[in-house]
Amino acid sequence: MPLSPRDRALAVLHGRRPDRVPWFGDLDYLATAQIGRGQRPAGFKQSAAYLDWHRELRLGFYLQGYFPFRTVFNRCHVTETHEGPTRTRRIETPHGTLQDRWTWLPESFTEGPVEHLLKSAADLPAYQFMQADMRHEPDYAFGETRGPQIGDSGLHLAYLPKSPFMQIVALDAGIITTVDMIEDAPELFAETLEVAGRSHDAAAALAVAGPAELLMIPENLSSESVGPALFERYMRPYQEKWTARIRAAGKFSCMHLDGTLRGLIREECTVGFDFIESMTPAPVGDLAVEDWKPFVPDTKTIFWGGIPGAYFSPTTSDAEFERHVRATLAVMRTEPRYVLGVADQVPPDGLESRLHRVAELVEECGAY
Repeated sequence: MPLSPRDRALAVLHGRRPDRVPWFGDLDYLATAQIGRGQRPAGFKQSAAYLDWHRELRLGFYLQGYFPFRTVFNRCHVTETHEGPTRTRRIETPHGTLQDRWTWLPESFTEGPVEHLLKSAADLPAYQFMQADMRHEPDYAFGETRGPQIGDSGLHLAYLPKSPFMQIVALDAGIITTVDMIEDAPELFAETLEVAGRSHDAAAALAVAGPAELLMIPENLSSESVGPALFERYMRPYQEKWTARIRAAGKFSCMHLDGTLRGLIREECTVGFDFIESMTPAPVGDLAVEDWKPFVPDTKTIFWGGIPGAYFSPTTSDAEFERHVRATLAVMRTEPRYVLGVADQVPPDGLESRLHRVAELVEECGAY
């Protein structure tokens, strides 16, 4: 009898060889689009039916990223308003007011920032106060429900906070403003990261103590924006601290690297993560699957990914999709150091028929 998705993944995570290459994928984005089109009910992603969908597709479940803590403020006054597709958040502090705006894009079923919280180094005192004012409380209710729903269909994953540096880069400022702040006010920037680090550590501890068996630091990295110099200076200490604590808790750790790989994959493989997740290969990324191991030959870190999300869209031909999946499995079935995954999400126009086809190909040519 074939092993379950969960058993296949756990075998690889424990350094053993399962019967076939594990096959896992993130359907959150596709589900969001289907809900937006009225094809699924509003609470679909939180329901047991969401797991049934994965079982029907013979697709391992792991990534419905949720934060197992809530954040509250003591002295900051936070308001959020909505005007058409745009939501605006204002955070009033004794050192000034921070504001960001995000606009919903109905064509792509996602939102994008049109104004960041941090515009320049002048905003750092207010941002520092905001970070110091945060208090985190455990919020395990969803995880306690989700865990039993998963069963043998996959793994139970939750998020830690990003590293404080990537919180600023990815969400609160953008890379250009971040570099400007480092240049304009290096001491204030470093002090702000230290304050933010204490806040993120408190939240991370709650995540590790929660019900999830697998913890992700959701850095959303791409080495074209954050290279080795910034990584070593601002990110490695946070990642090494929390991978060690996750391991001490008897759980697995991973991080999200879904952009270009060459500039950071070697560094990330020395941090201590059990696996690097959502690795996007050429021709969408910059490193072919067959080059992953030669590029990082000595690591024990597991590589998770291999099929670009765009390959599930009809913009990629059936022939190219078939060729790529077969070629990827030919590499991954050589040894149990890979998990076949979507890199990083099945898009809104993704074809469920292709998800079915991957499962068929895993059974046909995914045996070790």
